[in-house]
Amino acid sequence: MSVPPPPSHPENEAALVLFSGGQDSATCLAWALSRFGRVETLGFDYGQRHAVELDCRATLRDGMAMENPTWAQRLGADHTLDLAALGAVSDTALTRESEIAMAEGGLPNTFVPGRNLIFLTFAAALAARRNIRHIVTGVCETDYSGYPDCRDDTIKSLQVTLNLGMDSHYIIHTPLMWIDKAQTWELALRLGGNALVRLINHESHSCYIGTRGTPHAWGHGCGACPACLLRKAGWERFVAEHHHV
Repeated sequence: MSVPPPPSHPENEAALVLFSGGQDSATCLAWALSRFGRVETLGFDYGQRHAVELDCRATLRDGMAMENPTWAQRLGADHTLDLAALGAVSDTALTRESEIAMAEGGLPNTFVPGRNLIFLTFAAALAARRNIRHIVTGVCETDYSGYPDCRDDTIKSLQVTLNLGMDSHYIIHTPLMWIDKAQTWELALRLGGNALVRLINHESHSCYIGTRGTPHAWGHGCGACPACLLRKAGWERFVAEHHHV
């Protein structure tokens, strides 16, 4: 089955963004809003310890709409799917009250097996109902925790499988795949200026523990989990190059 090339006029097409409420997915939402004529968002509730991220989604959506009238017009429906079964079958530090550490085999115990495969499959099913063929996800192989379902090869393979299995022409976009966290902040700066950077910094959530409270310079979080350490290091590299932020 041949897959058509990306559209020459994406503003005439729709996209579905996998939107968790974190830094990466918020940047992907801005990326999609800058390109596609209609952008819908999808979040998943799978019993994650940091479910507070789901509470951040509406604030981020509203903030982007307020900052950019064009984005406000393009921003479409929001969807949340209950995937409690994923949490029930997962024995990980993201779905259980356990210490975050490296597990046997070299993967961190925050890895939820099959999570992105399941997320993208459900996204494709929803996209079929919503007449959407562009799916955007914030997976990254540059600055990440070693999750195999974030790798470029995984996503490309899944795109082929979804198109074969659903007889469709989905295009899975991964705008963050080859950039690190500092470059992700730079992308946000290019897309929406300092206002977007401040919005994502103050309102998004990355911490695996779910800690909010008094924010750090780089945002909310415990400051010690892998997600916080990645975010903190990326922010500090970004600020070192952009002193006005």
